[in-house]
Order: sequence, then C-alpha cells, then structure tokens
Amino acid sequence: MEQIIKVEKIAQYNDLKGVETQHPLISVFDNSDTKALPNNCRMHFDLYAIFLKAGNCGELKYGRNNYDYDEGTMVFIAPGQVIEVNNQIDYKPTGMALLFHPDLIKGTALGKQMSQYSFFSYDSNEALHLSLKEQQIIRDLYSKLEYELGQSIDKHSKSIITNTIELLLNYCVRFYDRQFITRENINTDILSKFENLLNAYFESENAQDMGLPLVGYFADLLNLSPNYFGDLIKKETGKSAQEHIQLKLINLAKERIFDTNKSISQIAFELGFKYPQHFNRMFKKNTGYTPIEYRNLN
Repeated sequence: MEQIIKVEKIAQYNDLKGVETQHPLISVFDNSDTKALPNNCRMHFDLYAIFLKAGNCGELKYGRNNYDYDEGTMVFIAPGQVIEVNNQIDYKPTGMALLFHPDLIKGTALGKQMSQYSFFSYDSNEALHLSLKEQQIIRDLYSKLEYELGQSIDKHSKSIITNTIELLLNYCVRFYDRQFITRENINTDILSKFENLLNAYFESENAQDMGLPLVGYFADLLNLSPNYFGDLIKKETGKSAQEHIQLKLINLAKERIFDTNKSISQIAFELGFKYPQHFNRMFKKNTGYTPIEYRNLN
C-alpha cells in the first residue's frame, strides 16, 4: 500500500531530510546535503514549500501531471496540496529548498497578499524555468535567508525573513511574466483554442445542460490549472478569462435578442442562465439597458 505522510511541522520535514531545525516555522537548506525523501509515497503538506531544482531531480507529481524537473526549475507548493514522490534507486537530491509554516506570515504584509501569488496553484507542467542569471538571484535570496536563520533571533528577525520571502516571490512573478512572453507562440495557440471552445460551448446545448461556462471547464479541456490558464489569458490579452466569457455572453445576447420569436426567458435559458432575472441584471450592468429596452431600441 502506498505510504501517505502528512507534513504538518517544519521539524517533521527536516527529520525526513536529515536537516537540523534552526527555527520552528521556517527551514532553508541545500538539498544536495540531505537525505532523499521516502520513495513511492504521497506527502500532504500543511506548509508552503519552494524548491529550486538543479540537475535531474527525479520525478515529482502533483496536480494532474508527472514532471521530470530539469536544472533551474522552480516548484511551488501550498498548504493542503499533495505531492507524490517517485525516484530512481540511485537518486541524489540537489538544488535548494525553502519551507515555511503559514503561522510565520500571519499578521504580516506578506500574509495579507499570499493569495496574489497564484503560481502556488499551478500544475506541475506549469513550473517556472529560470535562466542562469535568474537562478543566481534566487540562490542569493536563499543564502540571505540561510544567513538570517543562523543569527540569534531578535525583534528584527521576523520582518527581515518575511520581507526576504516576499522579495523572492516578487522576483518569481517577474520571471513568470518573462516566461509567458517567451512562450508567446504556445500562448497564442492556447488563446485560439479557448476562443474555439467558447464558441463550441454556445453552439452546442452545453449551456442549456450545464449552465453558464466556468473558467475551470476550459482550463481542464486545455490541460491547464485554472490559475495558470487565467494568468496566461490575462497576460496575453489584458482581460481575464472570466471577462472573455462575459463578453461572449453579452455579444451573443445582443444577437439573439433581435429574434422576436423568442422570449427573453428563452434566450436566458439558451445562454445558460438558470433564472431570467440574473440574465436581465447582467445585461443591464454591461449595456445600460434591460433586454426588453435593448430589443425595443433596435
């Protein structure tokens, strides 16, 4: 039977890796000096974890895909996520690791904005790939955290540590923006497929059977996590995926309202609205007119 390990505390993970616990809420270390994790196991994290991989680091699985992590790849894990570890017999850990408990950032500026770092919810095939210069920036920040943990704890320790983590995450936002740009051809293809899937949704009876289309529905069809898909669409077009869906709804509604053989309620149902009043509210919010007013004006 597959082993399941629930990682609730920093010291617990450090014990698995053979690492000394310097602080109860955070751990930073060079993976090449540690033990390999138990093989063929699943790990449920109650911690944040950020790994910078170096060399061939074996196979890690989370989300829906396997990924062989190449040199210069960053992986982000949030509390509540589960990873699967499947390594070769001669596997040796490499790279850098940063783990911290959610309690570390409670009440801090970082704690208030952690939800903005959407890459913690990306799938494994959406990992961040760094250039050599980018790797050096991240390694320097890991080193700053290592240095701080080696000092005596004082009234400045928490702010310095959390500010450094925040800086590291902000650099990752910048590097992901660069990755979206350098993969423009792939992104354009995904945007085109999204438009086709959106059209197909309303051309079929999906809207009547399944209701209003959700961002997660299209992300799943494109084999992407909802957060990565949403960020990609936003970076590529300036509009969120939800805004694209709503714009499509409004344009279709405007066209179908001209068909006087159909009631407004029928049109609302065809577009996926469960209640006509919800359709009326959405339409007026976006056009300034109720559907009836718009029909009469035109």
